[in-house]
This record gives sequence, structure tokens and C-alpha cells, in this order.
Amino acid sequence: MTNRQILQAMSGLMAGMFVAILAGTVVSNALPRIIADLGASQSSYTWVVTAELLAMTATVPLWGKLSDLYDKKLLLQLSLCMFVVGSLLAGFSHGVGLLIFSRVVQGAGAGGLTALAQVVMAAIIPPRKLGKYSGIFGAVFAVGTVAGPLIGGVLVDTSWLGWRWCFFIGIPFALLAIVLLQRTLNLPIVPRRNVPIDYLGALLIVAGVCTLLIWVSLAGNQFDWTSWQTAALVSAGVVSLGAAVYVESRAAEPVVPLDIFRNRTVALTTVASLLVGVAMFGGTVFLSQYFQVSLGKSATVAGLMSLPMILGLLVSSTVAGQFISKTGRWKIHLVVGAAVMTAGLGLLSTIGADTHFGVLSVYMAVLGVGVGMLMQNLVLAAQNDVPAAELGAATSVLSFFRSMGGSIGTSVLGAILAHRVTAEITKSLKESGVSAGAGQSTGHGVPDMATLPPAMRSIVEHAYGTATADLFLFATPFALLALIVVLFIREKPLKTTSGMERLTAESRHTAVAESQDTAAAVPDPPRPVADAVEAVEAMDAMEAGKSPTPRTG
Repeated sequence: MTNRQILQAMSGLMAGMFVAILAGTVVSNALPRIIADLGASQSSYTWVVTAELLAMTATVPLWGKLSDLYDKKLLLQLSLCMFVVGSLLAGFSHGVGLLIFSRVVQGAGAGGLTALAQVVMAAIIPPRKLGKYSGIFGAVFAVGTVAGPLIGGVLVDTSWLGWRWCFFIGIPFALLAIVLLQRTLNLPIVPRRNVPIDYLGALLIVAGVCTLLIWVSLAGNQFDWTSWQTAALVSAGVVSLGAAVYVESRAAEPVVPLDIFRNRTVALTTVASLLVGVAMFGGTVFLSQYFQVSLGKSATVAGLMSLPMILGLLVSSTVAGQFISKTGRWKIHLVVGAAVMTAGLGLLSTIGADTHFGVLSVYMAVLGVGVGMLMQNLVLAAQNDVPAAELGAATSVLSFFRSMGGSIGTSVLGAILAHRVTAEITKSLKESGVSAGAGQSTGHGVPDMATLPPAMRSIVEHAYGTATADLFLFATPFALLALIVVLFIREKPLKTTSGMERLTAESRHTAVAESQDTAAAVPDPPRPVADAVEAVEAMDAMEAGKSPTPRTG
């Protein structure tokens, strides 16, 4: 494919990726209004977020495996259609039950987009050229991640639109992506492989992952971390995943090929992706709350204040991708990115309620630069080192573990935040002598700062500033571990052929090897038999009055 054809095909992929990211972030600022309008409970608030995250994380490996077996373009369009259906159901919901179900459908579609977009990129672009295009995808990921809450805040604050447009706004992008993919993405037709689908393994993986994610999402809020609910959910999740490993090891066509983890690069990039998910998602998801509560900004302004991190991520991912495509060297960008990300988290661990926005912007930009150099290039390193037939599985495994890390990090750090806020408020109330009754509700959910008296507002601002800094301090060791893991990845030359070209070559090589094995399996006739055949042929020739044809060999 020419550069122009690649960019045209990527237009549909980028629109789809933006839709997937937007689905998970646009409702963050709108949820209080949504739950209030539907008359739902606090537990429903949690499930509206958790349902989409569960479905997306759990289905990523399934979409990745399907992409190794079936038409990638059709699967992409199917996932976009699922997203459209889920968005329509969510936008027209008049009850929290239908809203949660629609978020599951949305999440399943977003899981397909998350996995398949990167698989298709690897199929049409050689790894040596993939860096500069991965940088563009990193920029789209950054814009969708941070712009989502901003868009949601604007929609909620606009009276003539309302929260339902938080779900409707992604539909035009999804429909545009379907049309663009149909017109611009022309992949060779791959013959369907008649293999049995490992439904049992898929079911066990989904059950195990969902059970553990439900545990980390609800523990600390709905029940204690050390409780019978924790024991039951963890036991069920571990048993399900253990059974999945057993089934996958014996399946003819496993959903997650366990042999893939024997590849050193895949194993290390998977661990690094998990750690990046914990450090990045777990830390940055609470920045918007810090802006609104500790710094007293509106939802719209809080979204704008995240721009330095977006710009840092956008610039670094694009520039690093260009350098990788030009030089073929990629490990240095992983190492520097992990080091800069660690430094950014360390700097953010020093913030407070009185931190100047200029200083905060520098800290966020440093974190964005590190994440931009690291996140997409981990996928590039893994895709470069696996057979073309396993591109889908390898890519989806990395996306799965990154999402898993983000889910765990968000839940655990959220519980730590709530505990630290309560502890800081209690401590400040004792020291200042302010009536405790004014702040009893501040430890449960985000307080309405406009209704608090000045003295209490100052205490809450300080508490959230201190607690948010502690979150970044807690996330910093995970980034440092990611740096250590990245150091052990071996740099290998980037391949100059695309995934489709490599798949064709691998298929031909396999066919030639099988034909040679078949030929070798047919033995030459024993010499006495050959002599007897030759004698019979000679007699027949003499009877026919012809000279016998000499035999060779």
C-alpha cells in the first residue's frame, strides 16, 4: 500500500478508535446528573461505569483471536455496529437497568475497536514504518482520553442538550468510521480456516476476568477488602482463570495461545503494559476530580486544564514514531519513556491545593511525554516479534492487560483516595476546632463545594490535594517497575514487510514444508521389487517387438 492508501485506511481506524475511547470517558462528568434524573442509587452509579469497563476488558482477547481467523474488516464494522446499538439504547434509557445493559453492549463494541484497530494496522503496515503511524494513534488515544470528560462536561452544562447527548455524540463518528472502512480499507480475502472455536475457554476467561474486576471495583465501597465477599469473588475468579488455563493448554485453537508467552518480548511487554495501566490510568483518572474539588474549577474548565498532558502525549508519540521509522531503533524510546513517566508521576506526587497551574502544567506535560513514548511502542515491539498468524492474539493480550491494569489501578487508588480524604479531614477538623457535622458527608462521594462554609471548604480542598498527591506517589513505583521490565527487552530489527505479506510467506513456507514431508514419507520401492518390475516391462516390450526402455534410478 502507498502512503496515501495507508492514510486513507487509517482515517476509518482513527474514527473507530476515537469512538472506543470516547465511550469510556465522556460520561465521567455526566454521571451525577444521569443517576439523579433516573432516580438510581449510588451502587447503580458504580455499575454504569463498571459495566462498560468489564465488557471492554473481557472481550478484547476474543476479538483478537477472531481477527486471526476471520475477515478483519467485517469484524471492525460489526464492533462499530454494536457500539451504535449500545449508544442508542443508552441515550433513550428511562431506567438504570436498560442503561447498564446498553453500557455492556457499548463495551463489547469498544473492546473490538480497541483490539482490531491495532491488528489491522500491523496487517497493512510493516513494523519499520509502523512507528510514525502508531504515533498518530497515540495522539488519538490521548485526545479521546482527556477530551471525553471535557465534552461530557460541556454537554451537561448546556441546558438544551443534556446528558443523553453524551451517548448520542459518538454515533456520527461510528457511522463515519463504517463508511470510511468500507471505502478505504481493502484487505486481501483470507480463506476461512475450518477450526473449532474454543467456546469453553472463552467463557472461562470472561467469567474469571469479570469476577476479579467486579471485586476490585466494589471492594472498599460496597464491602471491605477483607470480607467474605472478597474471599468469594477472588476464589471464583482464580478458579475460573485456572480452569481457563487448563482448557486453553489443550484446545486445538485457543483464544489466548499460551505458547505466545514463551516469546520473551511478548511476555515482557505484557508485564510492562499491565504496570503502565496501573500507573497511568490509576493516577490520571483522578486529576479531573482534583481540579474541581481541590482547585475549585468547573467541569468544563477541569477538562481544559488537562490539555498540557494531551499535548505532551501527542507531541512525544508523534515525534518518537517518526524517529523509529527513520532509524529503526525503538528500545531507547521505551527506556526513556518509562523513565520520564516515572519522573512525571514523582513530580505530581508533590502537588497540593495551592500548587500553581503553571507548575502543574509542566508536571502533567512530563507525564504525557513519557506515556506517549512508551504505550504504543510496547505494542510495536510485540507485533514485530511474533508470527503474522498470531498478530491478533499478541496485540489483544497487550491491550487486555493494559486495560486490566487500569481497572485495578483505578479501583485500588480510588479506595486509597477515599481513605486518605477521610483521614485528612478528620485530622484537620481536630486541629482547627471546626464542627465535624459540616464535613460528615465529605468522605462519601465528591462534596458540593458551593454549599460548604469557607472554613470547611478550605479543609476539604487541602484534603483532596494531599490525597491526590499520595495517589501519584503510590503509582510511581509501578512506573519504576515498568522501566526495569523494559530494560530487559531485547531490541530486534524491525521487519520491512507488512503482516499480510508475512502471513502469505508463512503460509507458502508451511505448504512447501508439508509437501516435502509428504514426499519424504513415501519410500522408494525396494531394489528387488524395482528389478522385478523392470524385468516384466522388458518382457512385455520384447513381445511387442520393441526395444526395452532403459530405467534410471
